[in-house]
Amino acid sequence: MTPTKRVITVAPMPPEKSAYALARYSRSPDSIRDSIDWVRTHDSQKFLESFYFQYGHASIADLGHTVVCFEGVSELAATEIEEEPLWDGQAKSSRYQDFSTSGFVTPPEFAADDAARYQAAGQALIAAYATVKRLAFACLSERLPRPADMKPDAYQRNLTARAFDVARYLLFWGVPTNVGQVVSIRTLEKQIRRLKASEYAELRQLGGEIAQACAAEPDCRWDPAAAAEPLAPTLARHAGADEHAVRSRDDLRQWAAQNLPPAAHSSADAGRVDLVRPTNVPADVAATLLYPVTDRPFRELYDMTCGWSDRRRAEVIDVALASRTRRDEILGGFRGGLYAFDMVIDVGAYRDLHRHRRCQKFRQAYSGLLGFETPALVADAAAGAVYETAMRQAFERMAGLPAPGAHYLLPFGARSRFLFKMDFAEAEYMSRLRSGVKGHFSYREVAWQMKQKMEALEPELGRLIDATPPWVEDPLKR
Repeated sequence: MTPTKRVITVAPMPPEKSAYALARYSRSPDSIRDSIDWVRTHDSQKFLESFYFQYGHASIADLGHTVVCFEGVSELAATEIEEEPLWDGQAKSSRYQDFSTSGFVTPPEFAADDAARYQAAGQALIAAYATVKRLAFACLSERLPRPADMKPDAYQRNLTARAFDVARYLLFWGVPTNVGQVVSIRTLEKQIRRLKASEYAELRQLGGEIAQACAAEPDCRWDPAAAAEPLAPTLARHAGADEHAVRSRDDLRQWAAQNLPPAAHSSADAGRVDLVRPTNVPADVAATLLYPVTDRPFRELYDMTCGWSDRRRAEVIDVALASRTRRDEILGGFRGGLYAFDMVIDVGAYRDLHRHRRCQKFRQAYSGLLGFETPALVADAAAGAVYETAMRQAFERMAGLPAPGAHYLLPFGARSRFLFKMDFAEAEYMSRLRSGVKGHFSYREVAWQMKQKMEALEPELGRLIDATPPWVEDPLKR
């Protein structure tokens, strides 16, 4: 007797048909072969219209996956594209590619005069980026001669990557990049709705373009001669803007402006990394909801909400949820972890740490008011004057441009405030991985401080984090 095959592979299918086939497979006694044959003769769009969008069987949309790429989008847009927790993808690396000739994205919301001022400032930053990269590379070449056992091309790549690590501080949110992602239909719908509700015109446009692309045949095919179907036509008809997110953000911002007392400390006075372990869950939720609409440290907000009455905390929560409909998921502020790391870090480091999926991330508005970081190699390479001048001019120009378009001029070296909430396993992983000698020196310092903060708060657990101190270096290792 021939044994029955227990593992059956399925070649890629159009995402909506894949979702239909696997959903039917779970709801019938048929084999997967029979389910696929069934789908060939039945309307997957009608099925999804009924069960996913009408009846709310959301898990069905997790069964069909899409490959979507974004080309020539701003770094700001790329970071927002990647915001989904269930997201897989990669973006163009600023450590291995030269951005000095790539130009930059001009925010669509700028009028002609503002656009001209922005472009002049962007060109100045790009010119300084090229100069600092050249000087940093020359300094590194003199400081780190090539070992006899290292091939010249490997040596050149390693030093170039190190020089880019320094020069990239002068890149800014407006520089263009490419992003490739593999996500489920469900995640793609959330992404479209979130982007369409963004404060940035570029992102709202991208949300509409994703929906249009889902309704059309794929632009790229593995087999150009094969017939192609639209990527996700049903999704394209239903993914509107996330109005709840917009209204909730506006309502919370107004409530905070009217009800919060003056800030206890200047936001710029805070340390680089602060660790809070919330134990009062309602206070934690209220503080997290208020964090993105203020410029206050998380610890200040949490201590404040802990001292409030139940009714006061409930007021914040009710304001946040007032615009929620049956189809809207609970806001991210209600999600969290055992530990909250509040970080005042450069946006380049955030760009890297932001890719970690097993945590909840919140950011405050980009303001340019927290100053900027200066890598040590800038002074060593005699690039201090070029670097400082470019940074200060960019901040001055940013202050004179209207928000939110002005945010596109924020250099990667600029500090901003971000909140990462996670469990210990993710804290251990981030600290261990990001502190390694192959990493960028900026997030290596952040990862090391995460370990130190954990050791101070949780000695029994902090000792388990095998992080590498930032003073341990291997400059020619990549």
